[in-house]
Amino acid sequence: MGFTIMKNVRENDTIQIEITNACINNCANCTRFTSSAKSFFMDFDTFKNAVDSLVEFPFMTGMMGGEPLLHPEFEKFCEYALSKIPRERLGLWTCLPVGYENYREVIVNTFGNVFINDHSRQDIYHHPFLVASQDVIADEKELYYRVDSCEFQNNWSASINPKGAYFCEMAASFAMLYESTSNGWEVEKDWWKRTTKDYTSQIEEFCKLCGGALFLNRRSSKDKETDISPTNKKLFEENHIYINSIDHSLQEVEACNQEPLAAYKDQEYRNHIASRYGIFLTTNKNGFNEPYLMNDINNKDSILSKFQRRYIIGK
Repeated sequence: MGFTIMKNVRENDTIQIEITNACINNCANCTRFTSSAKSFFMDFDTFKNAVDSLVEFPFMTGMMGGEPLLHPEFEKFCEYALSKIPRERLGLWTCLPVGYENYREVIVNTFGNVFINDHSRQDIYHHPFLVASQDVIADEKELYYRVDSCEFQNNWSASINPKGAYFCEMAASFAMLYESTSNGWEVEKDWWKRTTKDYTSQIEEFCKLCGGALFLNRRSSKDKETDISPTNKKLFEENHIYINSIDHSLQEVEACNQEPLAAYKDQEYRNHIASRYGIFLTTNKNGFNEPYLMNDINNKDSILSKFQRRYIIGK
């Protein structure tokens, strides 16, 4: 594969524990294939094992979906995670769905970092991961050169799901989508100390199926079409996997106009979403969003500065 610029697992600022792929949304090009993959809800013993394996991981442990608030044991999971890992090293990825507002105190007490992944706007874009790289790049050397420099492996997280641990979120997603016969790495103490030399089998199984390493046009998550190329289309048919609709065209690899993935993620918009739960967000020392209850704004013992109060309530 030549010189690799992939990062080692321990260099991730976050390792995700993916507790479900169930979601309230049905986005085009969903990274968790929620409209197609068989739904799962991680059992408590698997979650405990995942948390225990990350106690000594020095950075953030994330709880992610799908929509993690849909998990029937969400509160129990939060209680256990907080008993093992301090709040400042726990993160929640959520769209704060309507109907789960009763979790507001649990969220604020458990997570020092909240990432609102709301997908209700047209300017939220998803990359076409089901456009297989092997369908676009015929030369294997060139393909692996692209894989080595994949922006998603470099910028996103390693993941744990019910099948094990993976060096990349998308490898984990493909494993669940196709119910891979091979499991991920065993979730055990220090598994996250693996380096790029340990990735070979996961790369060979999943990266050829994934479009993350390609420069492709991104689709608004509100679109009704999902991009898929022949290799994955055939695998869908062989595995009797349903997909809402398919754009059969292979997109141009070079010189395409890639929309930014996170154009909408400004602080004002995130706080607008959080306010539905009676939560407001401030920027913590790590540059992430930290949640507090709105009721705490005027508390005389509040840790909020005068500037933060003025920003939130205008006085």
